[in-house]
Amino acid sequence: MKQVVQNYKSGELALLDVPAPGCKPGGVLVRTAYSLISTGTELMKVSEAGMSMVGKARSRPDQVAKVLQSVATNGVPATYRKVMGKLDSYTPLGYSLCGVVEQVGAGVDDVKVGDVVACAGNEHALHAEVNWVPKNLYAKVPDGLAPQHAAFGTVGSIALQGVRQGEPQLGESALVVGLGLIGQLVVQLLTAAGVRVVGADPDPVRCELAERLGAVACGDPGSPAVEAAVAELTEGYGVDQVYLAAGGDSNQPVELAAKLSRDRGRVVDIGKCRLDLPWNAYYEKELDVRFSRSYGPGRYDPEYELEGRDYPIGYVRWTERRNLACFLDLVARGRVDVEPLVSHIAAFDEAVETYQSLKDGGLKAVAVLFRYPSHQQETEPAKVTVPGVTTPPKTVKGTRSPVRLAFVGAGNYATSMLLPHLAGRDAVALSTVVTTTALSGANAQKKFGFDRATTDLDAALGDKAIDAVFVVTRHSSHAALTRQALQAGKSVFVEKPLALTEDELASVLATVEESGNDRLQVGFNRRFAPLLQEARKQFGTRTGPASLRYLVNAGRLDHGSWYLRQGTEGTRFAGEGGHFIDTASWLLGADPVSVYATGTAGNEDLQIVLGYPDGSTATISYVTTGAPGYPKETLDLVADGKVLRLDDFVRATVYDGRRKRWVSSRLPKARDKGQNAQLAAFVKAVRTGGPMPVSLESLAATTAATLAVGTSLAAGAPITLAGSR
Repeated sequence: MKQVVQNYKSGELALLDVPAPGCKPGGVLVRTAYSLISTGTELMKVSEAGMSMVGKARSRPDQVAKVLQSVATNGVPATYRKVMGKLDSYTPLGYSLCGVVEQVGAGVDDVKVGDVVACAGNEHALHAEVNWVPKNLYAKVPDGLAPQHAAFGTVGSIALQGVRQGEPQLGESALVVGLGLIGQLVVQLLTAAGVRVVGADPDPVRCELAERLGAVACGDPGSPAVEAAVAELTEGYGVDQVYLAAGGDSNQPVELAAKLSRDRGRVVDIGKCRLDLPWNAYYEKELDVRFSRSYGPGRYDPEYELEGRDYPIGYVRWTERRNLACFLDLVARGRVDVEPLVSHIAAFDEAVETYQSLKDGGLKAVAVLFRYPSHQQETEPAKVTVPGVTTPPKTVKGTRSPVRLAFVGAGNYATSMLLPHLAGRDAVALSTVVTTTALSGANAQKKFGFDRATTDLDAALGDKAIDAVFVVTRHSSHAALTRQALQAGKSVFVEKPLALTEDELASVLATVEESGNDRLQVGFNRRFAPLLQEARKQFGTRTGPASLRYLVNAGRLDHGSWYLRQGTEGTRFAGEGGHFIDTASWLLGADPVSVYATGTAGNEDLQIVLGYPDGSTATISYVTTGAPGYPKETLDLVADGKVLRLDDFVRATVYDGRRKRWVSSRLPKARDKGQNAQLAAFVKAVRTGGPMPVSLESLAATTAATLAVGTSLAAGAPITLAGSR
């Protein structure tokens, strides 16, 4: 299928051939009939992509702060790879469309194949021939409503939510500043609600259009005409509400709002304009400033948008989906007319030219639609073709053929920490990348030279030419995907964690027994770090019990991080705690036999004590409340009159008696946490048929100990581990 994409680094726009998405549970597969270009939001994104790197940084200071924090935590090289990987990637465009349901996923019973639906979401209602859309982000189109008009559903919901935030009442008056697409819809919605409207926009054509659609009067926001119209309409008191639907860097909209509002009026920000509120003006009138968040309640809530959990109507009357359905109903009944807003309808094949014409100003438009060709759904997953990129065949020195790899998942970790180490290896052939979203697969193919990108997991696992499968997906899918790959006879590299529950761990081990395939490696990379390997060597053989202290300054998670979805993805420690338990066990040369964990309120900070067969102990302090500038990982191993000290994979020291026995050279620019060495060991094991880098017993024991932390916290008591199997 085809999809409109943009490279944020270069600004390039392209119409790309990508595999069609699969139909997942909880949603539907929709073939697009019409999609709408948001001439405000999307063109702002297109213009931003054309800026210099300095310009991009200035436009997104919040992202610059994250980059600086990543440099302090992960070092310059890792941060550079991650940032450039994100920038030099194709990103999707679009978020409002109408189409026909082609396939219905499990758990969906409110639509059927052939139904016409309007869809929303900048990850699901894209400018693409086929989209997978979760349940709460689509609504059935009323009978008789033209699909090109239903394609306005998302932007209509944005306007509708803004109007709801203003709480208009019959007979009131309002000022709408900015008469672009959203502003024109706000004018009509207010008029339909019995509100008299004045519009403000510097474009006389837009002003004339708003007057035709119901505004009492419109004019340039800097002209006396707008102020005069408001004075006449309100007998000099000022409007009850002001709706800011403008963009740009000018502070004029908020100043105009203060000037023309009545005492204790309401000011609602819908667009993205400058908001330097003049304090005196807003204070003297005691103005109520409100924000409208996109389509309505449910926006940015993954449980609502992705998992389909609706809000009870008695508590939340108007959600995203109910706003979408309401707007479609208003258009179907003629209360809102979107036809006059359509400036241009372009064939989807002309998407790139259309965007360029809008950007250059050759096409002046309020709303532009893409019309899609009608054709049968592809029966075979399409191969990604990236303009200007070819994948040359790889050659390997020697007699052995290269190890052919398939990646399931191509997110941030895979593309920044794993694939850069594999793409240049002579002994490796990157065969297939499998993703649930087509564009992430296209990006991985473009950057790393995969032979094929697909959304068909079964086809990849059934490919006899593939030797090993990397599972780099969300935590909740690791165990199931590992079992499938093992059953298919593949060697498997799964990122931590191997499992989120004891039952999942047992099922993986049962699959090993049933299939006879024990070719498994979990991404516990720290034991492979060259600095830690050398420090262990310098420490020497241990004769007596040891005490190990491991401080992990994990830090706070960003709001919206999928690590916070404990109901589906497990706790944060369950997700990454295996790293630290594996490192401790490797340094102590044994698997733990007991686990005791305590935590602060809410288990934000954890203290975990691991017991080992020879009486050694390891204490892991996993904290989220520390200073962000402090190193993430510090470790001390004490035994036999010696101390091994590791400082965040930058420097290591071994003390013996009263002197420093060994000090590593400082590594100021990088933190090598062992990914490269671990991958080399895994590839060698697959290629030669030798043993896996870490024994299955050790992988299972580490996973069991990680899961036992949650059990101990719940029980408030130590947990004795029953063994690795």
